[in-house]
Amino acid sequence: MASVTEPARDTRSDTTIRIGLVDDQQLVRAGFRMVLESQPDIEVVVEASDGDAAVAELERVRADVVLMDVQMPRVDGISATRSLLRSADAPKVVVLTTFDNDDYIVQAIAAGASGFLLKDAPPEDLLAAVRTVHRGDAVMAPRATRSLLHHVSPFLDGAERRAVPVAVPEDLTPRELEVLVAMAHGLTNGEIAERFVLSETTVKTHVGRVLAKTGSRDRVQAVLFAFRAGLVHPDDLLGSEE
Repeated sequence: MASVTEPARDTRSDTTIRIGLVDDQQLVRAGFRMVLESQPDIEVVVEASDGDAAVAELERVRADVVLMDVQMPRVDGISATRSLLRSADAPKVVVLTTFDNDDYIVQAIAAGASGFLLKDAPPEDLLAAVRTVHRGDAVMAPRATRSLLHHVSPFLDGAERRAVPVAVPEDLTPRELEVLVAMAHGLTNGEIAERFVLSETTVKTHVGRVLAKTGSRDRVQAVLFAFRAGLVHPDDLLGSEE
């Protein structure tokens, strides 16, 4: 059973982050809701107990970010994420689980999720994840991208990559290409700025253009684009591992 919360009078600003909360355990949803709505810039607008109900409700009520449980009855979180993200104006999805499982990470990212978070993460990490994904970045810190790609490289280097080749956009400038490759190696904006002697503001501008030109929803998707386009290879990452 899904429920929608619509306040009688919206006193929040246009910058409020609208959240969809999907988990089959009511107590878990209640706990997340309490943490999220303790913040003036966050509002839970949809709750659902399974993926099928979530997709139906989120077609009716707009959300910016969806916190999606992996294991649920009827339709699981991975399948629901895949369905949600078929829409051009789909919300961003953070997949939640109780298990730090590489398979879940691979499936979540392959489905188009903007990140992955353990349910027992501290409240401050949950709030940071919501805000991070909302502004177009990934839940995991940029430095963690290298670790992520170690997990997903066999998947991306297999049949899917060969079946769905991608080309580097012709309008990607040489500097933007350099920034994309640096992102794929897990560099933060600050580290990219230092490497190319740029301001962080300029780097943010380049990152935004890279996302737009590669059709990437966020930083993780841009990194996976770089991998599929052959700009980054597993050996490169192994060689740069700290």
